[in-house]
Amino acid sequence: MKYWEIIADNLSKAGWSLGWVSAVDSEGREMWIVDAHRGDGRRFIVRADEKLSAFVELEREVLTVTFYLESIHADSCR
Repeated sequence: MKYWEIIADNLSKAGWSLGWVSAVDSEGREMWIVDAHRGDGRRFIVRADEKLSAFVELEREVLTVTFYLESIHADSCR
């Protein structure tokens, strides 16, 4: 299993729906666009030159925001 597949599997197990596509820009460079969203309205879209880079960045954004929101919720429950 490739590392990007592990990230995708972990996000999926955490309740995120994922999609990804490669595209070529006007200068012939390949780019990857990766999307994660959930039913609660949260959505993340990342663009990168490499597939792995896109998934790593997506994972970072999802975990950062999720951790931040959970810490706010924990503080408000005290």
